[in-house]
Amino acid sequence: MALQDKDRIFTNLYGYQPWNLDAARQRGDWDNTKALLEKGRDGIIQEIKDSGLRGRGGAGFPTGMKWSFMPKESRDGRPSFLVINADESEPGSCKDREILRHDPHKLIEGALVAGFAMGARAAYIYIRGEYIREAETMFAAVAEAYDAGLIGKNASGSGYDFDVFVHRGAGAYICGEETAMIESLEGKKGQPRLKPPFPAGAGLYGCPTTVNNVESIAVAPTILRRGAGWFASFGRENNKGTKLFQISGHVDRPCVVEEEMSISFRELIEKHCGGIRGGWDNLLAVIPGGSSVPLVPAAEIIDCPMDFDGLRALGSGLGTAAVIVMDKSTDIVRAISRLSYFYKHESCGQCTPCREGTGWMWRVMERMRTGDAAVEEIDMLYNVTKQVEGHTICALGDAAAWPIQGLIKHFRPEMERRIAAKAGALQEAAE
Repeated sequence: MALQDKDRIFTNLYGYQPWNLDAARQRGDWDNTKALLEKGRDGIIQEIKDSGLRGRGGAGFPTGMKWSFMPKESRDGRPSFLVINADESEPGSCKDREILRHDPHKLIEGALVAGFAMGARAAYIYIRGEYIREAETMFAAVAEAYDAGLIGKNASGSGYDFDVFVHRGAGAYICGEETAMIESLEGKKGQPRLKPPFPAGAGLYGCPTTVNNVESIAVAPTILRRGAGWFASFGRENNKGTKLFQISGHVDRPCVVEEEMSISFRELIEKHCGGIRGGWDNLLAVIPGGSSVPLVPAAEIIDCPMDFDGLRALGSGLGTAAVIVMDKSTDIVRAISRLSYFYKHESCGQCTPCREGTGWMWRVMERMRTGDAAVEEIDMLYNVTKQVEGHTICALGDAAAWPIQGLIKHFRPEMERRIAAKAGALQEAAE
């Protein structure tokens, strides 16, 4: 059952209407926000828990539970902070930018609601360096909200003081990791921190901090207005709500679309993208959640429900729901080698397995691409990905390892064919 228009949260996803405050109010934003805050901190958090909302940034951690980790009272006078992760750097991901440039007031209102629920003093929106127009829109929207008294002193007439700051990054993928983002916000080099302490205990400036994705925060006011039951009516158990899917690659109409969680891959592509380029028989593989999750071959994904559990069962993941579709014209080994280069380039170099391993894996992948390798090296490559995965401070090591693991698992015959073809060509030349 596809999502109906009346149930869409992001009604200006394509920018047909202005992004400004007047237009946002006509779309229902900032509608008696004071009443939402009057539900109280515990009431808001309980409603978010009941809605079944899970983080939309990739990991899928239950949002209400994450909010409840924040300390109820400040024991030593330290303030709390909300950090909003708008550093959308995952290859294939392009959903948060639509919110930032077309519906920024949804995010600002969500920041107020979430910040109030956690007792946060301020929200910092960390926006990636390449999002220049999106940052300009956010700066202007925050200024509008201040001028209208919606945030700042006595925000929305609630008696609660809450500030929102927009901070521009300098374009590093690693700053999408929550502790590296906090380091960058503090003006340091964007390198992940060891945990514990977790940000809820000691985050930004050593204060209790929650880091959430743009989409996770932006949906909160609508959930509170329409009720947890409404949001939970979409999707399968443990995979609730609506979700922004971003579909790129070999489809007739690439797009970003809000759809119900658990919609099947086939329905998502047929309904919104006009099908696979060259028909369904031409589908080779799909990366379902941004470049860091393993690819899934065509036969396995066609009728798979697009949600956290459905894709985990296939050995992949929903991630940010950045669906990269590859048809049979794709050089699949070259595609994964290209991703290996990306992770090599973006490693912060703090952990030895990642600093050394990402470069090594890319160099071997390049040899796999041209066939200049031995068949035994495929297993060696797989073993090295296992030595990188899970042995680093943050998940970048895993993100570098998983695409290669997916390739070896599903397309090993293609890798062996290249090696054999190259060996055959060399043999012929020698003769």
